[in-house]
Amino acid sequence: MPTASTTDRLSQARETLGSVGQGHVLSFVDQLDEAATERLLSEVEAIDWNRLAKLIESHVKHKPEFKLPESIEPVPTYPSTPTAELKDKYKKSRELGEQLIREGKVAAFTVAGGQGTRLGWPGPKGAYPATPIRKLPLFACMAEYLRKVEKKYGTACRWYIMTSPANDADTRAFFKDHGYLGLAPDQVVFFPQGMLPAIDTTTGKVLMASQSGLALSPNGHGGSLQALYASGAIDDMKQRGIEQISYTQVDNPLVKVIDPVFIGLHAMDNCGMSSKMLPKAFPKEKLGNFCLVDGRVTVIEYSDLPDELTEQRLDNGQLRFNAGSIAIHMMRVDFVESLNTAPGGFALPYHRAEKKVTCLDTTTGKLIEPQSPNAVKLETFVFDALPLCERSIVYETQREEEFAPIKNATGVDSPETSAQLQTQRAAKWLERCGVAVPRDEQGDPQAVIEISQLKAIEPDDLSGNGASLPASIEAGTEVLL
Repeated sequence: MPTASTTDRLSQARETLGSVGQGHVLSFVDQLDEAATERLLSEVEAIDWNRLAKLIESHVKHKPEFKLPESIEPVPTYPSTPTAELKDKYKKSRELGEQLIREGKVAAFTVAGGQGTRLGWPGPKGAYPATPIRKLPLFACMAEYLRKVEKKYGTACRWYIMTSPANDADTRAFFKDHGYLGLAPDQVVFFPQGMLPAIDTTTGKVLMASQSGLALSPNGHGGSLQALYASGAIDDMKQRGIEQISYTQVDNPLVKVIDPVFIGLHAMDNCGMSSKMLPKAFPKEKLGNFCLVDGRVTVIEYSDLPDELTEQRLDNGQLRFNAGSIAIHMMRVDFVESLNTAPGGFALPYHRAEKKVTCLDTTTGKLIEPQSPNAVKLETFVFDALPLCERSIVYETQREEEFAPIKNATGVDSPETSAQLQTQRAAKWLERCGVAVPRDEQGDPQAVIEISQLKAIEPDDLSGNGASLPASIEAGTEVLL
């Protein structure tokens, strides 16, 4: 029998759902036991149904059309290697970034809601073995980076990790079972991403996954900025004097979790949110394009930028629109807060994605396996925050220095390509220190090399360890430093 509080909650849920035409969600509630009823009510209570009703009207019953801005220009960028005119600014930016790190004003934020399903990995993607020799998990790569930051700058950076309802318990267990990867347990803060129900394309009704559960999916990587606020993480940052957030995704073992030059450039230019970019390898590379629209930094998806702009080149042959987005950002704490306290609710726009979603027929109680897209999923994108900034910079990084994502089991952005890029960066750093690295005719290293981030997170960290570096590396060997 339901308790008095459950009865009150059910009454409230019926009223709320009925007012927005979603009463079918409780079709089977009278057949559920107390635990199942609790699960369903918790899901219902986590959703802003009035806001969802407006989104159903604007994004499901009506299909928003992408309108290309009239004026699109290439975005100005800070180069990865400073020009003569910028050397002094880069020096001051590094000094400012290092100062902010030492003063505890910078936090790391990792988006880690994904499962390793596409990689054949039974667990959180962050637990996937990523490095070429030690097979260090992705989470451990980042933990080693933060431990090195602590050693270099004398401060323990707080690390906020956004999980998902699907992997939250497993992620917490992974950290606990592995001694928090050498970090203090209270240094790492976990919170799950928000979820939204899939919506029937024809009827506008939210779909049910079972008699006691909605067909929920993550609300997009833009939802990470909403989750920071809703979870209390932003309040926690403000109480600790944290001013800047370094945003990265979990699938990139080479990412600079805390980059003093980027932090300094972003802070020196008084930006709300800033980004790193890669020069695109080819016109149609599947990276969003940083552009300047009405004076604001904006990302236009690769599928939305017209071919005539995608293919344009400068006199030197370089792509005119060559700044690819790789989901590495700096953001001010007060800017993220402002997105969540905007009039009308969370400020980022929603996008419509049509998907096939297995769902329950609430009339018959049977599961439906659709053969074609039957549902709309609503998502927000983190880069949509950029044009909401008064100031935003884009800073170039190099592929072999900082971008070796693991997304696919084979082919592009796979464990194999990531390991190759990790070896290439390690070889490049060692050669800067005078170590002879064997290379083949294509210039690729003829050895497998891994440098622990406890040892070095930038090339200069190796230069003071000359005695511990080999004079040369033999072809066909594995070298772990």
